[in-house]
Amino acid sequence: MSDPREMSGVWYGRYVSRGGQQDNGFIAVLEEAGGVFSGTISEPDGQGGVRRATVAGRRSGTRIQFVKQYHGRWNHAVFYEGGVDEQGTQASGNWKVETLVGGFSMQREKFSIEELEAEEEDGIALH
Repeated sequence: MSDPREMSGVWYGRYVSRGGQQDNGFIAVLEEAGGVFSGTISEPDGQGGVRRATVAGRRSGTRIQFVKQYHGRWNHAVFYEGGVDEQGTQASGNWKVETLVGGFSMQREKFSIEELEAEEEDGIALH
């Protein structure tokens, strides 16, 4: 059986700075293999557009560390560290870029194949 804390999937999150200068939502699409994960983050740019970044990180048990690297106009890296819960549905921690620091949280829905198949069978049986 695979580790439920594995980071693969779609995560919906928010990051905030300690001083209140940054407060933004994001969507992360991650893929993990052998404790190493990568992916992309998309977030509003504050001007009606979308800012994108790549992600590279690692997970050891419940501990996670990753770097979010912006490209183009926002060409800088943000360092994240924190943890994921035992069910693999919540993650949170801190981030840092130069002198700015803050916190982040993200969550995802997890579905088991068995639960989805059972719901589908129930739905078919009702019709």
